[in-house]
Amino acid sequence: MNNDSTIDLARLSAMDVTLAARLLKGVRDATLSGQRPLVRPRPVIGESWRRMLRDGVDPDRDVRRGLLSLDEVEERRQSSPLGPVLPLLREALVEVAEATQHIMVISDADGRILWREGHPAVLRKGDRLGFEVGALWAEHVVGTNGVGTPLVTRRPVQVFSAEHFVESHHGWTCTGAPIKDPRDGRVLGVVDVSGPLETMHPATLSWVTSVARLAEARLRERHVAGLERLRSVAAPLLARMPGRALAVDPYGWPAAVTGMPLPERVALPRHTAEGRCWIPSLGSCQVTALAGGWLLVLADGAPQPLTATRIVLDLSRPRRPSLHVTGGAASWVHELSPRHAELLFLLARQPGGRSAAGLADDLFGDPGRTVTVRAEMSRIRRYLGDLLAHRPYRFQEDAEVRAVLPRDPLDLLPHSTAPAVVRARTPGP
Repeated sequence: MNNDSTIDLARLSAMDVTLAARLLKGVRDATLSGQRPLVRPRPVIGESWRRMLRDGVDPDRDVRRGLLSLDEVEERRQSSPLGPVLPLLREALVEVAEATQHIMVISDADGRILWREGHPAVLRKGDRLGFEVGALWAEHVVGTNGVGTPLVTRRPVQVFSAEHFVESHHGWTCTGAPIKDPRDGRVLGVVDVSGPLETMHPATLSWVTSVARLAEARLRERHVAGLERLRSVAAPLLARMPGRALAVDPYGWPAAVTGMPLPERVALPRHTAEGRCWIPSLGSCQVTALAGGWLLVLADGAPQPLTATRIVLDLSRPRRPSLHVTGGAASWVHELSPRHAELLFLLARQPGGRSAAGLADDLFGDPGRTVTVRAEMSRIRRYLGDLLAHRPYRFQEDAEVRAVLPRDPLDLLPHSTAPAVVRARTPGP
């Protein structure tokens, strides 16, 4: 490794554990003191350290905040959307974790540890670190770690020894992967496998990631079953109705339809309620509650597009990006997926529009990946309709478009690895 290289976990794991930990400690100490380290930290770790310095996390002192009572933990467990996949996670992780001197930890979307099982001796070590049920392991509280950092970045992260921001965690290695809701992409929590420093292995990352994907597949199966139940309720109603109507679940996924093609997904207003509302891809609709979803009855005639006078892309809340549209007497708010937030941010920065090749270069650093870009832009246009033009892709020309960014550039779409977003997050010279 030389001054221009970045730490590689696979090479690191092949080194003596003590030597690897010493190397990482030197990188951390140099970085925190403003010096140039011998090797650079991995980008996901380096960006996390920058957030910790910005947030005032003490690198030398272990901070523990607000351990939940047993009653509070049980209440969160009962309401957790991860409850149905807990048996799968236990079966896939706990036995191997015990055999390899690890523990399995499952947190909620806030970073609260709700379940913890595994090797008894490692559980006791976790207690001494405050890594226990009811503890808050959000990144801004305890620094870079395998629970809080995946919640921010929305992707699997392995943190080894002194890659932890707080020094008392340097004898620990942890690997966490977020579990996302297949209905809307929200992060529901993190599954993490942790253990003493000497148990570190790079394959743990792919293992934990695979189990998280299995849990998401199981949640997807439950979602499909819910749509089937909604279809059984809605189909008899739709069979007797004239005109165009459809039944959707609370997330806008269609279960049954009459008088029109089945849409891929409907962008519902943030606070859907019974009555009349405007939906970009459908126009004016009468909304009625159903068991497990909504009945949408479309107004007669073709959908009337909303002529937007104001489009606000709100990126001020890193984990809840949204689009606010106002036009005439109608208004609409839609929460965005991470990928769609990236694309709309890039378009907001380019009022004249951006080609598919240009967006591919912005997203992936590869202008040839236009197929992926066109597929995502097609999905966006399905729910935004005429608010988004193409050839090149751009917002409606007569609309006022504004992007509301977070106060600190570090909080701009922190999950994103798109080159153009990373540049926008990085302070200039």
